[in-house]
Amino acid sequence: MPTTLDHEFVRAVARAADRLAAPLAAGPDEEPTGVPHRGLARRVKTLIAAYRSPDSALHGSRQAIAATMTHLGALRAAQTTTGLFAGGDNVQSPPDSAFTVNDVCDAHVLAAGAGPELRDVTAALAEIACAASSSLLTGGVHTPNHRWELCAALARLHRSFPDDRLLHRIEEWLSEGVDIDAEGLYSERSANYAAHVSNPSLLLLADVLGRADLLDAVERNLATTLDLIRPDGTVETVHSRRQDQNHPFPLAPFLPHYRLFAVRTGRGDFSRAARLAAACGIDDPDLLAGTLLTPDLCRTLPAPAMETLPRDRYITTARLAARASATAHTVVSGGSDVPEHRRIRSGLACNPTFLRLFAGDAVLDAVRLSRGFFDLGPFRAAGMQQLAASRYRLTETLTAAYYQPLPPDGRRDGGVYRMADEGRFSAAMAFPDRPRDEVSHTIRVEVDLREDGADLRIDISGPRVPWALELTFRPGGVPEGAVPIGDGRWCLATGPMTYRVGDDEIRVEAGVEAGEPLAGPDRSDVLRYDPGQDYTVVGGTDATTGNRVYIGGHGPHTLTVALHARRSAPVV
Repeated sequence: MPTTLDHEFVRAVARAADRLAAPLAAGPDEEPTGVPHRGLARRVKTLIAAYRSPDSALHGSRQAIAATMTHLGALRAAQTTTGLFAGGDNVQSPPDSAFTVNDVCDAHVLAAGAGPELRDVTAALAEIACAASSSLLTGGVHTPNHRWELCAALARLHRSFPDDRLLHRIEEWLSEGVDIDAEGLYSERSANYAAHVSNPSLLLLADVLGRADLLDAVERNLATTLDLIRPDGTVETVHSRRQDQNHPFPLAPFLPHYRLFAVRTGRGDFSRAARLAAACGIDDPDLLAGTLLTPDLCRTLPAPAMETLPRDRYITTARLAARASATAHTVVSGGSDVPEHRRIRSGLACNPTFLRLFAGDAVLDAVRLSRGFFDLGPFRAAGMQQLAASRYRLTETLTAAYYQPLPPDGRRDGGVYRMADEGRFSAAMAFPDRPRDEVSHTIRVEVDLREDGADLRIDISGPRVPWALELTFRPGGVPEGAVPIGDGRWCLATGPMTYRVGDDEIRVEAGVEAGEPLAGPDRSDVLRYDPGQDYTVVGGTDATTGNRVYIGGHGPHTLTVALHARRSAPVV
């Protein structure tokens, strides 16, 4: 196990903390107006860490102490009579307050170990923490990761202010079992909540409770995340059930977890990930406190393992496939929750993107298939089948209905029937009691992942409906060979096109195997993305932005689409 200190890392961490703490210490009496309670607690912890760290410009600074006391006064003022904190959309929220108490308790450990100079700081932190203890002990949650954040707060409270009731409550939550699946993904499948909540909370619980099984859960998640790291330094989120499913998520927040396990286990693959996470610099001011509380983070990383290419991974529980080669990195997603639940909802995987392709600076951010079938929205696979090592089939069948008159025993003299939802809309029609004439529409997409991209075969069957395949390229290039149709959109009806950024490119070729010719640039009614009524009824959309290229027509159709990448400098 490495025993030397990584002085460059420690100095970088201290500089990141100073960027937040130094301006606060420069005006120690300035009231922090408008700062939420979580921000106040994070500032307090960072100020104390800077005061404690020999590598910080604020080491031993009395101004840092004064600024800490000013912020503690504001934090205490944000605490209600219940001990929970005011502010935010969630009223009197135990889990939201737990985030703050976790920082307060870490700050208390740092302050208590600093000697008499921080006696008043330590006392103020203890007062705030203990005031929240009873409410956190009995409080509830409303998302899966909140359980572990709340448990971490209870464990930290017990660490500083021992109380067996806190341990009993932690056991109540942990006895439900950690929500991690066989593939190493938490139930929310969110990089954001894994990095910021579940992993750090379980690491803390493992340390306080001596639970090696919780360490194992975190290590499994980190191992799976390795295959979700994209060439642009982000982590794949298309399969997430939380807010990050529509946004890129950086690898940087995983840095302390990969670093800690790499140091303690010697894993070269984790060491490589830790280096990637820090490649663009260290900006997290919270890391300094982490190094003081967990000194192993300061140890020198073991030698990184070389990446093995090509690499394939199919995560069956999330229905997510990825293939990385020296030329291309391609992701295929069939894990939407919408076909099963028939709704767009917070907490469900709703992103209709089913493919991404990275080729250096040329990036195809999203491939989506829109269609005009009863306004039910774009294609979201209800199933994903692995046909061969790098070949997959995505399938969805939608069914809508026309309803017949109610049978005699279901009719009401007053003409008043119960409200019911029939999958598209709600009405006082007693839909379940009526005979129905069904109309079905099926889309099958076969994806063959190749060294330089992917070959798609798309089969659209059922009634004649408009459809459009939308390819959204990351800004920075121009689609060559496609016809511009305005508003950042292009049409591909005949011949190939190339999206080129510098010397990197993605070439697209489409062909019709069965069905009428593809729509031309004059068919703006077809060449568009329709998010479906779940969005449009409230004036919303989940449409992408960027350079959007459309291939469209009226089904039924069978077509092929080839996506081939070329890199100026392939990964070695």
